[in-house]
Parts: sequence; C-alpha cells; structure tokens
Amino acid sequence: MSAAGDRAPGARSALRPDFGATARDYGRHRAGFPDSLFARLRAHGVGQAGQLVVDLGTGTGALARGFARAGCRVLGIDPAAALLAEARALDAEAGVRIAYARGRAEATGLATGTADVVTAGQCWHWFDRPVAAREAARVLRPEGRIVIAHFDWVPLAGNVVHATEELIQRHNPEWKLGGGLGIHPRWLRDLGEAAFRELETFSYDVAVPYSPDAWRGRVRASAGVGATLAPSAVAAFDRDLARVLAERFPGDLLLIPHRVFALIATAPCAA
Repeated sequence: MSAAGDRAPGARSALRPDFGATARDYGRHRAGFPDSLFARLRAHGVGQAGQLVVDLGTGTGALARGFARAGCRVLGIDPAAALLAEARALDAEAGVRIAYARGRAEATGLATGTADVVTAGQCWHWFDRPVAAREAARVLRPEGRIVIAHFDWVPLAGNVVHATEELIQRHNPEWKLGGGLGIHPRWLRDLGEAAFRELETFSYDVAVPYSPDAWRGRVRASAGVGATLAPSAVAAFDRDLARVLAERFPGDLLLIPHRVFALIATAPCAA
C-alpha cells in the first residue's frame, strides 16, 4: 500500500514511504501470498466462495486476488492510484474481477456491518493501528472475521536477504525495518484492545525462487529503496545489489526464505 501522507510534493521519507512511486516493480516483482495461505484460511471459515472480503491497503491486489480466485467478492481499498492501476492490470492478466476504491484503512467510507471478512496484507504497520482496528470492527458483520497477514523475507546470517538488508542500510541509513523474524505479536494487542475475540495466529516458512533480476526488482519495490529514495539513489543501490549478487550469490536462481504469518480474529460482540 502507499503510505504517502501530508508532506511537500515529491518528498519522501523512510518513515512514510510512497509505494505508488514504485508501483511497476511492486506489481511485477513482489511475490504474492502463497496458495497454501488461502487453503489454511478456508479451514478457519475465511475466504469461502461468496463471502464479501474488504482488503485494506490492498496495494497491487496481491492478497485480494487470492480471495477472488476462491470465488469471494472482493473490494480492495488503497490511497495510491498508481498501485490500484497496477492491480487492475494484474487482475486482467489473472482473469479475476475485483472492485477497487481509493481510501484509507482508518476511514473506508463503507456502511456499518458490510463485510464478511476484512483483511490487511503486508500493511498493518503503516496504518494508525488503533483507528484501523476500530474501523474494521465497525465494517464487519456480526461474527465476521479479520485477517492480518504477512509474507516477509527472512534474514539469516550469511544469506542473500541479510546481505541485501546490509546494503539497504548503507544506502538508506533512515531505514530501520531490517532484521525481522516475520512474526508480529503487537498486532494481537491492537485487535484485543478493539474488543476482537477468539484471536488465533499461525506461521510457517516458504522458500520463494527469484532470478537475480527479479530479486533486484523486488528489493527496488521495498520501503527502504524505491518507496523512499530518489530515482538516482535507487539506480545506485540497484547497481550495488547486482554486484553483490554476482560476487557472493552467483547463479541463475535464488531461493529466498520467507515466513507467512496470519492473525485471525472474530468481530466484537454487538453492544
């Protein structure tokens, strides 16, 4: 999703990235959520055919398309017009139909009790989380469910992700999102304090194959690079990453470790 906020036109920062500035790389190179996630969610009653899913911070629709393929009716909401345009193009390629609207997770404009499911994929940390949690609770129907999902790369000592994060930090010292484990316990507090019930989490690991060029595109689409750096700085970073890959991780295929994390909860009881 785009986190562009109130700032001077064209200005960006590591704390408020503008993913619309890297929409093309974002849509083409960021791995979508694996099919296994949607299978696991269906076992929890989430993502069943006919359900209305509202996907907050939908970005290029990576999570939304998985639900659309399962036969859900999906509305994706995001403030970035460039990301939504990329989402529509990718939907056409995938042969799915998703409705999109410009808006924010904190104020969707939807009627109360509209959705069977509210989702947020790879974006909860960019929201005003308490406000977004209350808005999700308002939008959900009784017994509706919320899903906060992540598909994060995993840096381990000596692996390609670790080397990539070191390079991002050198090029963008403001970037502070490295070293993550792909587990997000703070989101449980957000939903608990918004009176969501029956909170449950799961996680598991998946290795995602990337060509070196595709990995460079994926990293350009990250918060620390294309969403915050000026174009000339992005190009300089990309040249350095190409050199690191050629020297330290030669070959035509990179297996990038990722961790899937999902938090599922039931809407608050009616007052």
